[in-house]
Amino acid sequence: MASKNATLIEVAKLAGVSTATVNRVLKQQGYISEEAREKVLAAVAATNYRPNVMARSLRTQRSHTIGLMLTAITVNPFFVGVAHAVEAAAIAAGYRVVIFNHGGSESYERHGVETFIAQRVDAVLFCTAASPDNVELLQDAGIPAIEIERSLTAGAHFVRVNNYVGARAAMDHLVGLGHHRIAFVGGDPALYPHDAARKRSVEEDRLAAYRDGLVAHKLALRPEYLRLGQYYDLASDGSGAEGRAHAEALLALPDPPSAIFATCDILAVGVLQALYKAGRRVPQDVSVVGFDDTLAPYLAPQLTTVGQPLVELGRHGFDMALAAIEGRQTPDEIVLDAGLIIRQSTGPAA
Repeated sequence: MASKNATLIEVAKLAGVSTATVNRVLKQQGYISEEAREKVLAAVAATNYRPNVMARSLRTQRSHTIGLMLTAITVNPFFVGVAHAVEAAAIAAGYRVVIFNHGGSESYERHGVETFIAQRVDAVLFCTAASPDNVELLQDAGIPAIEIERSLTAGAHFVRVNNYVGARAAMDHLVGLGHHRIAFVGGDPALYPHDAARKRSVEEDRLAAYRDGLVAHKLALRPEYLRLGQYYDLASDGSGAEGRAHAEALLALPDPPSAIFATCDILAVGVLQALYKAGRRVPQDVSVVGFDDTLAPYLAPQLTTVGQPLVELGRHGFDMALAAIEGRQTPDEIVLDAGLIIRQSTGPAA
């Protein structure tokens, strides 16, 4: 069925829907049943249909290109998941995606932003921004900026996850298994930025959920069980060194924890490595919970973790960008749920 120059009419005919329905699917506008969406996407793939981007650009004065600024796609699979979702949504709508990694460098991010402006991209998604000045540089150039996960700029549209609810679910799960000695291994709020509008950070939300979980279950907060720092070194290979160091310190305590809540799967990898080296069984001796659901399914044992909706983060981020490009109204902020995924790394307290 593939054709070099398949038309919208051919796609509609193969899918058994109207051309208007095909347009709505490709532009992600209006209600479409899941069955119709799947038929259209299958027909697009079968016919090798590609929108005429050049003609559309001349007609709309758009480049039909989206910029995606990431922190470190080679270190943290979180960014891979978001990027994949953005790319899938963009391709379905007839847009190209240009990806740039800033690696935590504000100056490198600025270089990427200036490149995006020079390439006349229609919008830029940040996941996550290194500097609010760089986001504002885009806005000053009249280019919509969307922030994903963290929002450094009050004026930008923003899609994030409810980290507090996800972290509380993890705490309730561990306490429900009979754990009273629960350690927290997570990001230090002093090292990471606050959301501009909320005046809170991802780290503060997760830490507050840990503390509130202890209070709700009438458990004491033990300072020696609180381990804060960076999730990983952006210049490293993401091998879990930070998590290993935290777990080793916890295991050296006179009364070590029976459960460890690591608020990043990469931290949890290091925790599991330290437990294995010390001869501690998971979950028989120590239960472990992670956060993100990126590496979690591939570990041994498979990791119980708080799953972040990476596909939805990317899809909503692109939808916000497309709405801004087309002058349509969109919420200033979208908050998505994070849910606990129970696997084999948690069990009853010994």
